[in-house]
Amino acid sequence: MIKRYIYIGLCVFLGVLLTTILHAVGEQAYIALLLSDWDRYSFGLTFEQLLHVHHVLSFSLLVLGIVGGYLIGIRWWRAVYEAPQGS
Repeated sequence: MIKRYIYIGLCVFLGVLLTTILHAVGEQAYIALLLSDWDRYSFGLTFEQLLHVHHVLSFSLLVLGIVGGYLIGIRWWRAVYEAPQGS
């Protein structure tokens, strides 16, 4: 049973790592756009408003990584360890 918890926990950790990488790549690209033309790519928002949007999207990505990792861990645990044995 502890093996299952470790497996699912590591899948959650992997999901968080992947969404962190996605966040970093997306943020670097968007910052580059903002630096090139603030008026066009800020969509008329102030810096404080953009920061609020950033916090909401960051939290959403974190939740996506946790939930996605958990669901993938459950699915692959069943596929690998609970699969019916061949006859």
